[in-house]
Amino acid sequence: MNNKLKKELCRFIIAGCCAVATDCLFYYLLSHFLDLSISKGISFLLGTIVAYLINKYYTFEQKRKSKSEIVRFLGLYISTLVANIFVNKIALILLPMIFKYILILNNFEMIKLFAFLCATGTSTILNFIGQKYWVFVSKEQVDNAL
Repeated sequence: MNNKLKKELCRFIIAGCCAVATDCLFYYLLSHFLDLSISKGISFLLGTIVAYLINKYYTFEQKRKSKSEIVRFLGLYISTLVANIFVNKIALILLPMIFKYILILNNFEMIKLFAFLCATGTSTILNFIGQKYWVFVSKEQVDNAL
């Protein structure tokens, strides 16, 4: 793995932590004043904005203005949200069969946690690949590809 990729991965993890912290903080704060679903929608949107800004300017060091980049980012996030929900659902179906004989893991809270981790891991990997090779592609990368 080259140094640039390592740097981007580390920065992507930092950006993700900031986005999740933003989502969690605003969800908690807004939940005292608004319906939980509305609070979650607003907090997810704010976390997504944080992820976009940090990944654009810090992780992938893109300075140019691009409306199509924003559209690609939103498209990526919508598709990885769908993937996240799908993986979570499949994991909730499969994990009880896998954990059936492992007593410490064979309860709904552990199954829910592992399903969440599987879903989050999947969407994180897809988001990194999508942002690196589709959303935040530098002009030099596009020119080199042609």
